[in-house]
Amino acid sequence: MKARRVAIIGAGITKFVRRAQETGKELAWQASKMALDSCGMELDRIESVTMGTAPDAFDGVHMKAEYLCDGSGGKFKPYMRNFVGGGTGVFAPIHGYFHIASGMFDTCMVVCSEKMSSAYPHPQGAFLTIFDHTTEQPLKPTLIWIFALEMQRYMHENKIEKRQIAAVSVQNKSNALAHPAAQVAEKLTLDDVLNSEVLVEPVHRLDISPASDGACALILASEHVARQYTDRPVFIDGVGFNLDTAYWATRDLQYPRYVEKAARMAYDMAGIRNPMKEIDLAEPYDPFNYKMLHHLEGLQLAPRGQAAALFGEGFYARNGGGIPACPSGGALGVGNPIAATGTMKVAELFWQLRGEAGERQIKGFPKTGVAQAWGDLMQVGTVIVCRNY
Repeated sequence: MKARRVAIIGAGITKFVRRAQETGKELAWQASKMALDSCGMELDRIESVTMGTAPDAFDGVHMKAEYLCDGSGGKFKPYMRNFVGGGTGVFAPIHGYFHIASGMFDTCMVVCSEKMSSAYPHPQGAFLTIFDHTTEQPLKPTLIWIFALEMQRYMHENKIEKRQIAAVSVQNKSNALAHPAAQVAEKLTLDDVLNSEVLVEPVHRLDISPASDGACALILASEHVARQYTDRPVFIDGVGFNLDTAYWATRDLQYPRYVEKAARMAYDMAGIRNPMKEIDLAEPYDPFNYKMLHHLEGLQLAPRGQAAALFGEGFYARNGGGIPACPSGGALGVGNPIAATGTMKVAELFWQLRGEAGERQIKGFPKTGVAQAWGDLMQVGTVIVCRNY
């Protein structure tokens, strides 16, 4: 059977904050209700729910998917949790896509919720368990250690200077000033970033997105249902995902092959042959500033090793004449409630492609956008391509 067309018809997002007063359930409910209200759909029209959320340790709740079920509108409905670390935010809409494309359901609500502040004393403690118990955990590493190694390798191999990477923080945090959900939007200079606290050389505090609480939701529908609710559906034309080895020490860290493989899968599905000419805007995952450049290369939106140079020329500026990247402000500016971050990026494509992004709206009439997320121990790539028609 031929896959059915799947559209996004609604989106909702909570404010991203450091320590939310709301429970994870309440955050999920807020985002879900906003998404439903945005397209005028009632909860009883939702036939299935897919929930994306990261480790149970974040919320401090065992069986977190079950805990979040009713807050996500999943009570008495087919309900599925998915989790691939930071890649979850794009993998959840991919789950929803397959629910509908398969013909099993006509509607699916995608909800991603994270309350990282519940992880005491810090979410980094939860990440220790992902390292190899024999060769790595005795060293008591944090993810920042590993990202520092990757960042150093990326800079060394491609002869990139730290100032070129710091510019990403400056742009994304500035872009986020126009985002109503933003947690850490601000005007920065390169010197602000370069003079911020060194955490693990070469990583500074302002190179990193914050730990966040928040939720984001999307309403997906088959084409015939979508057109009952809107004249401007945004179709999911391609999806891709790839899982590389978790043994980060055995592969070259200068290039994200897992992102390239996921991107090529999504582009092939969407009929895209030349991404740099056919993509109008991009929302690459940017938990660290260098990762945005890294991921743009994996997405085939820059030649290998050239993203930093293109960035310096303004190619990825919101209205720079190239491919706007992270017009939302990304994880660096809006915040990074792990699972919800990628969904926020897909929601940004939805609003941009409908011309509803307000002050963030890019010039012209964008037709095609790509969003990407990345997770676990630097080995998961998830990619989605959206178009308006």
